[in-house]
Amino acid sequence: MAEPKEGGRAGGGTKLNPGDAAAPGTPGTGEAICPDCEGKGRVANRPCPNCDGTGKVVAGLAGG
Repeated sequence: MAEPKEGGRAGGGTKLNPGDAAAPGTPGTGEAICPDCEGKGRVANRPCPNCDGTGKVVAGLAGG
């Protein structure tokens, strides 16, 4: 499976933010607080570039 491009769209048309590891709903992933803005959605009084101002990213979950 090809990796989505930063800021691109996943197969279902869902916009991916640069900090997303995969599209929302991908098995083995979940919503996490953005590590760059700590969930605030802003860095230096601007929208966080990692989460696009949402304060959340899609991250891989540990386990196995």
